[in-house]
Amino acid sequence: MPLAVTGFEISLFIHITAVMVGFGATFAEAVMFPVAVKAGTRYLPYVHRLQLTINQYFATPALVIVLATGFYQVAEFDYQLAKFWLSASITIVIVIGGLLGAYFIPSDRRLGPMVEGEIAAKGGGDIELSDLSEEYQKGAKLQGSASATRPQP
Repeated sequence: MPLAVTGFEISLFIHITAVMVGFGATFAEAVMFPVAVKAGTRYLPYVHRLQLTINQYFATPALVIVLATGFYQVAEFDYQLAKFWLSASITIVIVIGGLLGAYFIPSDRRLGPMVEGEIAAKGGGDIELSDLSEEYQKGAKLQGSASATRPQP
C-alpha cells in the first residue's frame, strides 16, 4: 500500500513549520525592549540573552531548514532558480542570515554584558534608561533601527 503522504508534502510541512517557528519567534523581539524598560531597566540583560537565544537556536537553524527544504522542493518539481519568486526568496533568506550572523547576534553578545555590568555598577535602586552609558544607548538604538520589527529605545 503506497503512502498517503509524499516526500514533497513532508518537506513542505517542515519548510512552513521552520518559517513559522524560527522566524515567528523573532517578531516577539519587537516588544521585549519596551516591556523590559517599562518593567524596569534591570531586565535589559535578560532581553539581550533572550534575543540571542531566539536568533541562535530558532532563527538560524530555521534558515538552514528553509534553504534545505526549499532546494529539495525546487529539485523535486524541477523549478527554475531563475524565476523571480525563487531568486527573491533565496535572496531574502541570505539577507536575513547575514543580518543575524553579522549584526544581531554579535550585537546582543556585546550589549548584554555591557548593560549587565553597568546595572551592577549602579548598585540598588531604580535605574532609568538615561542612566546607562551613551555607548549602550547608541548600540540599543542602532539595533532597534536596524530592524523594522524592533522599536527604538
